[in-house]
Amino acid sequence: MGSKLIMLNVLLVLLGSWVFSGTATVSYDHKAIIVKGQRRILISGSVHYPRSTPEMWPGIIQKAKEGGIDVIQTYVFWNGHEPQQGKYYFEGRYDLVKFIKLVHQAGLYVHLRVGPYACAEWNFGGFPVWLKYVPGISFRTDNGPFKYAMQKFTTKIVNMMKAERLYETQGGPIILSQIENEYGPMEWELGAPGKSYAQWAAKMAVGLDTGVPWIMCKQDDAPDPIINACNGFYCDYFSPNKAYKPKIWTEAWTAWFTGFGNPVPYRPAEDLAFAVAKFIQKGGSFINYYMYHGGTNFGRTAGGPFIATSYDYDAPLDEYGLLRQPKYGHLKDLHRAIKLCEPALVSGDPTVTPLGLQQEAHVFRSKSGSCAAFLANYNQHSFATVAFANRHYNLPPWSISILPDCKNTVFNTARIGAQSAQMKMTPVSRGFSWESFNEETASYEDSSFTVVGLLEQINTTRDMSDYLWYSTDVKIDSREKFFRGGKWPWLTIMSAGHALHVFVNGQLAGTAYGSLGKPKLTFSKAVNLRAGVNKISLLSIAVGLPNIGPHFETWNAGVLGPVSLSGLDEGKRDLTWQKWSYKVGMKGEALGLHSFSGSSSVEWVEGSFVAQRQPLTWYKSAFNAPAGNEPLALDLNTMGKGQVWINGQSLGRYWPGYKATGNCGACNYAGWFDEKKCLSNCGQASQRWYHVPRSWLYPTGNLLVLFEESGGEPHGISLVKREVASVCADINEWQPQLVNWQMQASGKVNKPLRPKAHLSCASGQKITSIKFASFGTPQGACGSFREGSCHAFHSYDAFERYCIGQNSCSVPVTPEIFGGDPCPHVMKKLSVEVICS
Repeated sequence: MGSKLIMLNVLLVLLGSWVFSGTATVSYDHKAIIVKGQRRILISGSVHYPRSTPEMWPGIIQKAKEGGIDVIQTYVFWNGHEPQQGKYYFEGRYDLVKFIKLVHQAGLYVHLRVGPYACAEWNFGGFPVWLKYVPGISFRTDNGPFKYAMQKFTTKIVNMMKAERLYETQGGPIILSQIENEYGPMEWELGAPGKSYAQWAAKMAVGLDTGVPWIMCKQDDAPDPIINACNGFYCDYFSPNKAYKPKIWTEAWTAWFTGFGNPVPYRPAEDLAFAVAKFIQKGGSFINYYMYHGGTNFGRTAGGPFIATSYDYDAPLDEYGLLRQPKYGHLKDLHRAIKLCEPALVSGDPTVTPLGLQQEAHVFRSKSGSCAAFLANYNQHSFATVAFANRHYNLPPWSISILPDCKNTVFNTARIGAQSAQMKMTPVSRGFSWESFNEETASYEDSSFTVVGLLEQINTTRDMSDYLWYSTDVKIDSREKFFRGGKWPWLTIMSAGHALHVFVNGQLAGTAYGSLGKPKLTFSKAVNLRAGVNKISLLSIAVGLPNIGPHFETWNAGVLGPVSLSGLDEGKRDLTWQKWSYKVGMKGEALGLHSFSGSSSVEWVEGSFVAQRQPLTWYKSAFNAPAGNEPLALDLNTMGKGQVWINGQSLGRYWPGYKATGNCGACNYAGWFDEKKCLSNCGQASQRWYHVPRSWLYPTGNLLVLFEESGGEPHGISLVKREVASVCADINEWQPQLVNWQMQASGKVNKPLRPKAHLSCASGQKITSIKFASFGTPQGACGSFREGSCHAFHSYDAFERYCIGQNSCSVPVTPEIFGGDPCPHVMKKLSVEVICS
């Protein structure tokens, strides 16, 4: 028995410090990922290289580093790299090697999620559409053709990384890889074939000998030596499937994605910080924000269907690469606090001590004497005063205080010391001079083919276009009673989605569309028919291919029927099995009207003859690039639905005509978060502004082209710049700040320091006025502050003196600065908002 126990202990030790090869310098144990022999608490952020431009990458990576990020995580997007079978592409936004090398140059690590299934709200989950048509294939299961294709692409990516010496064991930045993605729920649904596939995928990945550990997220039965990991809004509850594996959170959701027709989700910084601190206090060693920079679904890369073009995700770096304050700054402060605790965190498991009914302390100690404590208040409604280590600490609701020396609080998740910012979209170019070209409804002459019955859309278009025309003839006898009664026949169309325009004799008869999660639709409306032959033309429109679910390669789109006409003398006429003519795409697509060369191939209408509020209309205009370096966007609020290009490059789909419905009431940070808790934009367009990368522009003569499907007003379009409108600070009188604690820890001061209000405009801006300032008991939030019952009348004076004309300023939060204590024995705070321009 004793010898068996010894052998078991030896095996656990070997697995706990397991490495891939004799030269490997990345390993793990239950406390942490180990890099070059050093246990690390690693903070990671997701940045997807195709969702921004190569010119944006260095700035995004640098801001991530300055925000306390150690690792950049990204998927590898198979359909971007192999758009046609055997033909590879690694240029432009898909230059994966360049992206990883830029991360390396910044001194950060990489977590490469090879997949190659990504999900990611990306078109077809990252799979190339040609994969669907490989004979005998079935996605993500124990299927020979799929495993062959998956292994071939995975091997190509791994060999490319090796050839460029990008794994950490070769001196590169990649410290972790991921195979598959969130497969556990799929495996449970598929049963034995799913389990067999998961084991095969793990064995295949390890066999590629990358020299760094592999991860499988949401995969509780990940076979050794694969590390299983957690995804979600909270992951403190998670434990790896073996005691010698580290606790990894691969996706800490910073909010949620936006769908056309849905409100825009956001997640309060206080709750996100609380979730991260809670994960760390429970022994977490690797945390990745999904997303740290979300970016843009350029072109037709958005999946879903109905995923918006913006993939902002309420991330710390917004869609344009700008700081989202206070989330960016609050998390930066959190990361610094965690790093101060690192020596104790990586040394052992915490001791947990109750401090009350809903309060507890997690204390970490190292053999060298380091001590770090996390004091938690799980109550969603009430402050708690707790006693810990012979001191008393005041904890806000739903918060955790971090004490790197087990004495002094340097950070509390609910007390934001970082500045907030109000952003604005300022027009820089109005009054585009438009020309238009009308797309005609499909005619038999330009149809590709005619068959009996209705065809599925994706199998017909192969996703080469969002558009598929279905056309058929309906012959009406002149003796029909409805001609005399004035009650028109009723056309009913059942479609698998996603949007549908119905034309009768060339005139738009109506539109129908589905929604996120409910792509199927029904068109049912009276239609104006004439005696003789009537032409029914249906334009079926895809809004992204599915990216999630079992066997999503089998999901359908398009008009699958039945299609019927009722109210005739004969009763109901079934049109489903008539002859239907089909045409893939629009004429303007075939002519390349979005490009410089293609746009000159047709005659455009100018001046007062430009089409307005007409469906199926192409618009073009020329403009010069505005001065400056602020991020740019198109305000398309007056348009309906369509696609937009700049100099031949697709900004993506637009759909401001689809207004968001939902409940956008007030949102309290405290309490469990989900994707429907905190919403904005109700009653407005789900997405109004569409990112225009500056690197896509020429100094002069830029070509802007839109294809409007449903009818919009192009004269309302403007080019805008995104910039800081105002910045705010909202700080309690005795709020802990890292800089204060570090000064105390250095021995430079003998008493606690008052916090400071730090205000900073964007580069090139100055503080031009003070919109609001109050030291006392002010109410409200940034953008809507108001005075409370207690107010220091010289609150404005201090900021006028220190801040006007400066790019940034710091003002101590102390009564003397504001002319004295306006209300003794009352806990006060400072709220201030300054205008940047």
